[in-house]
Amino acid sequence: MKKIIIIGSGFSSIASSCYLAQQGHKVEIFEKNDTIGGRARQYKKDGFTFDIGPTWYWMPDVFERFFADFGKKPSDYYQLLKLSPAYQVYFGEEDKITIGDTLEKIYTEFDRIEPGSSQKLKKFIDQAKDNYDIAIKDLVYRPGESPLELVTLETAKKLGQFFSTIAREVRKEFKNKKLVQVLEFPVLFLGAKPSDTPAFYNFMNFADFGLGTWHPKGGMYQVILGIQRLAESLGVKFNTHQNVEKILVENKTATGIIANGTEHQADIVLSGADYHHSETLLDQPYRQYSESFWEKKTFAPSSLLFYVGFDKKLKNVEHHSLFFDVDFEKHAHAIYDVSEWPEDPLFYASFPSKTDENSAPEGKEAGIFLIPLAPGIKDEQALRERYFEKIITRFEKITQQKIKKNIIFKKSFCVNDFIKEYNSYKGNAYGLANTLLQTAFLRPKLKSKKVKGLYFTGQLTVPGPGVPPALISGKLVSDLIKKYE
Repeated sequence: MKKIIIIGSGFSSIASSCYLAQQGHKVEIFEKNDTIGGRARQYKKDGFTFDIGPTWYWMPDVFERFFADFGKKPSDYYQLLKLSPAYQVYFGEEDKITIGDTLEKIYTEFDRIEPGSSQKLKKFIDQAKDNYDIAIKDLVYRPGESPLELVTLETAKKLGQFFSTIAREVRKEFKNKKLVQVLEFPVLFLGAKPSDTPAFYNFMNFADFGLGTWHPKGGMYQVILGIQRLAESLGVKFNTHQNVEKILVENKTATGIIANGTEHQADIVLSGADYHHSETLLDQPYRQYSESFWEKKTFAPSSLLFYVGFDKKLKNVEHHSLFFDVDFEKHAHAIYDVSEWPEDPLFYASFPSKTDENSAPEGKEAGIFLIPLAPGIKDEQALRERYFEKIITRFEKITQQKIKKNIIFKKSFCVNDFIKEYNSYKGNAYGLANTLLQTAFLRPKLKSKKVKGLYFTGQLTVPGPGVPPALISGKLVSDLIKKYE
């Protein structure tokens, strides 16, 4: 049995804590904030409840596989509701696409937009499912130690898809601009432009259309609390208000941490905090990656978020609503190519109280608005206000209702908050993008090359951004600790 200290309490950290405790280790988590969950925390005000971070529950099979490793099911910890429709995409007034909760409904909707397109979509989804089975049931559960992990009989057949892009493959089959945007949307969860994301990642389309969009009753934070209960039942100890200031190293071996000025000894240190930040907790000789290494990497976007309480129910919107009424390419260019505020931003809005009475007092609505932004961008209160005004004005026009006067309160969260709350590199929201040169073994390593007994987990390492990959990252790193320690 070894004493293991884990830095941070996001999905990767708490998932790994369960596996490591199951292996028989004594595991303690140190979290700098007052509540656990990392980016997946909660904000409560005046009877309203908001998920601060992730709001989409995709890939339910990954959560099932995680809990099954402990002889449990998600339903032992939280109740899942399948959203119907999954989400809606608005292109303007009276111009929207509804993504239903079954493939049949989605095929019908595609045919409504472009007659005959459902046949192409069926073929596309079949291929996406095939890739999903290869990727999610096998490839992503490999620790990124060697390029050979990607070489299997199945991937050999798909080699061309690693060198083509989502954008190219989608546009080969679909000519309607709206359908193209709907098919490219899930890739944004991987943190890169569709034109920079390998075509193999179209498995996200199967995750979207084939497996559906779900909502844990009480919000995504219920998943965090469920995993915490599992971890505590296995003996994991949680410490909040504990800011880790240093990772201690002796003879090139991790020996513990300093948190709030106090030393804590450990046999193994695992950081689920931002990878770049975690390395700054080490003395220079023990850091694996230079500042210029991080500078050259393609980071997933940051976000400007608003948590808004409304004093009435809103019309003409679904639980998840995407507003694509402006130029997608221009917004992507602002994020990925020039790092500036987009003139006319696409945005996403979520109204959990459409599904979940726990989210808002009776007769009221909880709204979350998100604008994707370039990481490292200038963040000022005046800019936040200007952009809120932009999106709310468009929201009113598109959904044909006045809501500005119905706002009880609003709280914003942007680049500066991501840095302050999560020590996030340049204030990124989703980690390191999954481009071809940042896939699998090309991502920062789970195991330190310079310090024995030091490991990393989370969205800047393997397998990548998103909640399901974060759970998988926790499993991968615990398997490596079992292998090497």
